[in-house]
Amino acid sequence: MRLRAALALCALWLVACAVTPPRTPPAVALHPRAIVFYYNWYGNPERDGARLHWSHPVLKLRAEDAGAPDIPGGGDIAADFYPALGEYSSADPALAERHMAMIAQAGIGVVAVTWLGRADPSYRSLPALFDAAERHGLRICFQIEPGSRPDIGAARAQFVAAIDDYGRHPAFYRDPGSGRPLFFVYDSYQLPASDWARLLRADGADTLRGGAYDADVIGLWVRADEGRFFLDGGFDGVYTYFASRGFTWGATPEHWPQLQRWADAHGLRFIPSVGPGYSDRRVRPWNRANERGRDGGAYYDAMFGAAVDSGARWVSITSFNEWHEGTQLEPARAADRDGRYFDYAPLAPDHYLRRTRYWLSRFPQGSP
Repeated sequence: MRLRAALALCALWLVACAVTPPRTPPAVALHPRAIVFYYNWYGNPERDGARLHWSHPVLKLRAEDAGAPDIPGGGDIAADFYPALGEYSSADPALAERHMAMIAQAGIGVVAVTWLGRADPSYRSLPALFDAAERHGLRICFQIEPGSRPDIGAARAQFVAAIDDYGRHPAFYRDPGSGRPLFFVYDSYQLPASDWARLLRADGADTLRGGAYDADVIGLWVRADEGRFFLDGGFDGVYTYFASRGFTWGATPEHWPQLQRWADAHGLRFIPSVGPGYSDRRVRPWNRANERGRDGGAYYDAMFGAAVDSGARWVSITSFNEWHEGTQLEPARAADRDGRYFDYAPLAPDHYLRRTRYWLSRFPQGSP
């Protein structure tokens, strides 16, 4: 009887191990203030019933763009590079495990996952991402997209929903000192500072401050003269996001020392964003002026070096897998022989992950 019971316990243990992979300590130290933007909106027919985001409309700007056909996916994807893992589903737990392992091996400590709300298909990916992040020692915060916050009431609802749904998960990012979550607000300028003040100032009509939903909220710095916007709106810091150097004033590395001094003067957080290049010619064929070649890895080195030299104590990376804009660190491959897609040759497919680890070993890790 005892033998049968022991065998049954062993069987249950093996099943549990098969369902839940063991935690894997990272081979390298994770930088606690290095953040990578992660896109969880991809899908394929096998898991999601559609080629989500691998298929994509060509974005129209001019009259002559009107006849451009949509990009179908299925080998013809909405990107200038092709992922080494193929046209994956973000909701695939095995995919989440591989991605979180890559991020940990790069030495990145925090993953800023796209938040489009509970109704968006990307929401289905979150359980697997959080569980995989925990196993690899990573923490997850969110970048709130404009589509989920058409007005300030909707914006408040998104902060509340994200904290309600994942605030108790061990992989949910909380500041080690204050315990506050971290949110990035993409295109924060789309709502006026007076609206943000309702949420982010202690005296705001719908304030998040001082309660269960208080958080560090980071706005997007675009133009040179935006400092007043973030102060009046009650933001806790600013970031620059764009990997196309010079696309905005904030995304110009020569301005980062000035932004760091401004943040220090106001007791706020400055998080410059670095990237390996920018190429969106398939989805925005009219946007070639903002294309930035990778220059054999030199472009990424220059941006990261500028972040180190700026005096910033945080850094964000655009991106792990924004394939539409060609900013990804994730390994790529040439999918065919007709020259349709770029890859990283002659660099190795994992070059940008390894190079990130190199730069983070040189990025300050003292008190923020």
